[in-house]
Amino acid sequence: MEKSKEPAKNILVLGAYGFIGAAVVRSLRDENYKVTGMVRDLRTGQRVLPGIGLIQGDLRHMCSAEDWTEILASVDVVVNCAGALQDGPEDDLEAVHHRSIAALAQAAAQLDVSIVQISAIGAVANASTAFMRTKAAGDAALQTNNARLWIIKPGLVIGQSDYGGTALLRMLAAVPLIQPLAYPTAPVQCVGLDDVCRAIKDAVRDELPHGSYDLVEDTPHQLEQVVSATRHWLGFPAARAVIAAPSWLIKAVAAGADLLGHLGWRSPLRTTAMSVMAQGVVGDPARYRKVSGRSLAPLNAIYENLVCARENRMTARIGLLMPIVIASLSLFWVVSGVLGLLNLALAADVLTRVGWSVWIAKLSVVFWSFVDIALGLAVLWRPWVAHACLAQVAVAVFYLLSATIVTPALWADPLGPLVKIIPVLMLSLTARAMLDSR
Repeated sequence: MEKSKEPAKNILVLGAYGFIGAAVVRSLRDENYKVTGMVRDLRTGQRVLPGIGLIQGDLRHMCSAEDWTEILASVDVVVNCAGALQDGPEDDLEAVHHRSIAALAQAAAQLDVSIVQISAIGAVANASTAFMRTKAAGDAALQTNNARLWIIKPGLVIGQSDYGGTALLRMLAAVPLIQPLAYPTAPVQCVGLDDVCRAIKDAVRDELPHGSYDLVEDTPHQLEQVVSATRHWLGFPAARAVIAAPSWLIKAVAAGADLLGHLGWRSPLRTTAMSVMAQGVVGDPARYRKVSGRSLAPLNAIYENLVCARENRMTARIGLLMPIVIASLSLFWVVSGVLGLLNLALAADVLTRVGWSVWIAKLSVVFWSFVDIALGLAVLWRPWVAHACLAQVAVAVFYLLSATIVTPALWADPLGPLVKIIPVLMLSLTARAMLDSR
């Protein structure tokens, strides 16, 4: 008589539309597990993971065991892929990495739910960054509550899609001719995203003993070698020279990225990432190799198993150009508005020559100058940037139509004030299309 199959486990994946989370969801679904994803934003989740059951949840507000009890009622295993690099307007490291995970551990222990925790190499209590310290605190809370637990600590994760460290590698690899790098000799051990998913599936199947594992290739590389391998995979020419960024420049770039973080931009060049890279990403593959009987794929094999297509090269270049595009848009609109105010009489004269009264003309110039400045500043605030780009397009179209009706002679102006609006309009549309990060 054929043995009946064990019922499929119910898996809850936290951070389900993230770089690792989305791959884990798809991998578990392919194994016919009943997978539910917890996401902060349902619309984004439905776009990234169509056909997957999703629930909305924000770890920043789930810091008591009671917040988890109902969610875990029918769950067998939780896979925690959620995380944040640095504190910011939408990120609270202590809440996301520690308090919510401590509450999860308490509820999971009460309900006999297993946990697979995606942590980080270097996550120790006395680490130099808040990211590592809070990750370590979350790991410790899970261990204290005696839940069935696997702690997975991946090295630098490389996958088919691009986000986080993978996106940074590809952005750096897109720099033409000369390769600038912070800490080019820093030791790095990589891991393929497929190997991360395989380890998680082994844990879910109880084929991996409980415990903590560093998921890294056997041999470390210098960061310069990792970026060079990424350039080769993307099909970009090898760099003619590698320039090590001086410490003062690294600090300045990190400080600028931190400032952008306060404006909602999650740059991979923030202080935390720079600090981690300065120390290197190095783990011990021995324990996982011993229990699994295999070594993880090395860097060259990781890239051999990934398909590089035109969209990968395009995305790498977009990542490199995005800050320049946003800065250019902001500068154009702000300067345009300021010049209108500084040259109020001259700008108003264009309108008075076609019959407008002086005060109406000046009032119009002042109003639209402030609109320009507002749009230039709004594009810097990440939560508003998509709407700001569309508003720039609408205003630019309004300028073209109204000028065509009121001052058509401007089309023949040798300085081309109306003609120049068209490429700026297209740049706003391009920036809007570049904004999707998932």
